[in-house]
Amino acid sequence: MTNPVSIIGMGLSPRDLTAKHIELIQSADILIGGARHLAYFKNYPAAKKEITKDIKGLIEYLKDRIKDHPSQSIVILASGDPLFFGIGSVLTNALGPDNVTVYPNITSVAAAFSLIKEPWSDAHIVSLHGRDRKKEFLEMLLKTDKIAVFTDPGRNPAWLADFMLKNGFADFDMCVFEQLGSSSEHFEWYELPTAAVQKEFSEPNLVVLKRKKSAHESNEAKQTKNDQRMPLYPGAPDSWFDHQKGLITKAEVRAVTLSKLRLASNHILWDLGAGSGSVSMESSLFVKTGKIFAVEKELDRIRQIQNNKDRFGVKNLEIINAVLPEALENLPRPDRIFIGGGGSDLENIIISAAQYLNDMGIMVINTVLVANIDTALATLERIGFKTEIVQVQINRGRNMPWGKRLEAQNPVWIISGTKEKKACE
Repeated sequence: MTNPVSIIGMGLSPRDLTAKHIELIQSADILIGGARHLAYFKNYPAAKKEITKDIKGLIEYLKDRIKDHPSQSIVILASGDPLFFGIGSVLTNALGPDNVTVYPNITSVAAAFSLIKEPWSDAHIVSLHGRDRKKEFLEMLLKTDKIAVFTDPGRNPAWLADFMLKNGFADFDMCVFEQLGSSSEHFEWYELPTAAVQKEFSEPNLVVLKRKKSAHESNEAKQTKNDQRMPLYPGAPDSWFDHQKGLITKAEVRAVTLSKLRLASNHILWDLGAGSGSVSMESSLFVKTGKIFAVEKELDRIRQIQNNKDRFGVKNLEIINAVLPEALENLPRPDRIFIGGGGSDLENIIISAAQYLNDMGIMVINTVLVANIDTALATLERIGFKTEIVQVQINRGRNMPWGKRLEAQNPVWIISGTKEKKACE
């Protein structure tokens, strides 16, 4: 006995249906689909049921039909490929795989890339159709050069272009695909500012984003550039790092900080409030088989970390855009934690991070704020850490007409804590 429910991918239009698909549709007792899809088969004998926003109601209807009329053939028409951001996975999970057979078809993403004659094996795909995935989308923009985006009437191409520009991602071109597979099919490339002011695009539509070549070096060019650099070492010059002026752990302080972290090859390191990621980069000199996680809330600094990761070829670094102490519970337990930021929420960050630190793990906190010296020490000691503190005062030589003078930098306090076995319990 065949499964009572067949979910058929329509592809872009009925032209994409195979002979097997047509045979199933012709023999169906009940034909279910969106109004647009059902209109193609209005002369077929099957009873028709339209899919609306009430998916829960549809599932209950299908369960009742399967229970009361198990011999009836039910065919559901799905856009594109049913299991590619489609209704197929929802229905299969709800009805059980033993009651469902899925018939795949071409996806709108595959069709879009075929129209612009681009491979899509290296593309990332995100659906904003009825989903609030703006954060996931921003993270993709940081990490990849080619993205396909499923839109909806609210998050349409104009909204998307405006959102990207407001978040500093102007280095992409946008191709909008309108009504794919229909007689009104149209696609066109846009500069983001142009797409942002063109408020109307025909529905349904899909967007492909491609980073401008002039704004993003090829992998070969980046490798050549990296090969020409001085090798990274502890306390490398600040100028080697992409960073916002002044907002970087200074070279000499970095060297002392690394000594306090006592890193080993297999360690897991959390760099919390990573800034430009300079400590993460130099930690990779010691952490060879382990992994480094750089957590930072500011998107412009996330971009700097990514640039520095590419610049120095750091392979075992994962960049996470989050507001501390969020996201920590999803990371592997660390052997070492470095906190270079925290501000007024430092106490909460220390307590939250400490509960994940492995026994005898080390937490190092750098601060230039006098108030945070006591906060860091008192908090670590209260939760059972053995602490120490050093102050680093760097004076850098500056040329004068008849010699050099020493120019004082901000003093930095480096607080270290070792987690005793019973700490934080």
